[in-house]
Amino acid sequence: MAVFPGVPDPASDHGLGRIVEEGFEEAERQLGEYFDGTRCCFELELDTRGTDFQRRVWAEVSAIPYGQTCSYKELAIRLGDAAKARGVGAALSRNPLNIVIPTHRVVGSRGALTGYSAGIDSKRFLLDHESSAATAVLRVQCAGPAGVPA
Repeated sequence: MAVFPGVPDPASDHGLGRIVEEGFEEAERQLGEYFDGTRCCFELELDTRGTDFQRRVWAEVSAIPYGQTCSYKELAIRLGDAAKARGVGAALSRNPLNIVIPTHRVVGSRGALTGYSAGIDSKRFLLDHESSAATAVLRVQCAGPAGVPA
């Protein structure tokens, strides 16, 4: 499964296999709840395919609580080497599960909205959504470890 903004082009090769519209009802329901402001984290079986480093980065990103951000450098430090900030960025750009694995929560060292495979406007929208007054209750509920509702 991969999550892309908009309607996918069936002729396009995303390197993830064929595009299908059936069998994703649970993911669709949970994404709908996320955008409705009633869900902060996802409970889906994921088969993330990537290098060991990419999977470690994606796991660390998944631990950023709803409505909070972390810098590329902070993630690199958490992974054991501050010099790997660019590698963290490269791993995030290859995340096929944007939103589900919340790479939009990773920002530049000074809070700048840098890099996002779906575009900076999408990143801004997601961060604004998570920090809006309408989702304040979720931010409190999801402040537990790894963003899991308390």
